[in-house]
Amino acid sequence: MEETAKAEGSGVNDVPTTPEEWRGFLERWDERYMKNEASDQELADLLDDDQWDLLEEGRLEQWLGEAPSSEEELAAVEERLGVRLPPSLRGFFLASNGWKRVKGWADLVHPCGEVAWMRDSDAGSDLIRIYGENPANDDYVQLFRQCIEVAAGEDLWLLDPTAVGPDGEWTAYLFAPKYGDLQEFSSFSALFHDGYADMA
Repeated sequence: MEETAKAEGSGVNDVPTTPEEWRGFLERWDERYMKNEASDQELADLLDDDQWDLLEEGRLEQWLGEAPSSEEELAAVEERLGVRLPPSLRGFFLASNGWKRVKGWADLVHPCGEVAWMRDSDAGSDLIRIYGENPANDDYVQLFRQCIEVAAGEDLWLLDPTAVGPDGEWTAYLFAPKYGDLQEFSSFSALFHDGYADMA
């Protein structure tokens, strides 16, 4: 595995952790995305016909997220996975149970009920099989087996519960299978924040 690129400015001190911090941050993300990034076609894909009509009439506040998850939903996910999720991911889910547009070519952050070990996801199991065919990729395969997948699309967002910082945050990765490119971040929150900075 090639040396992992560490993203600059990915410290957790300037990014959200609590549900309240996440809600404010996601509202800013939503506003920035709608202003700078979203095309009419992208908005049409995100909205149903009634919502599109309301948006055109100026009567819809677009929100790329979902309703907050409950502590009970989080507890069920943690029991299924056998780990307690890191603080910034828990805070995110308590603000929005999923998100429709994120950094790079990841399409969405999964709702908490769909977060899974990468080795158990469709994309992850395929990547483990493909990368496992070459012994030079053993480091990738090991990382994939120990990570959970929190966002998917052409790119993946991964969190590693074996790499925990003093603040309880897990090391996060943006993985682009097309290029074999792996970027490392200090936390889920830092990875999400990097996508926000990209829209500046």
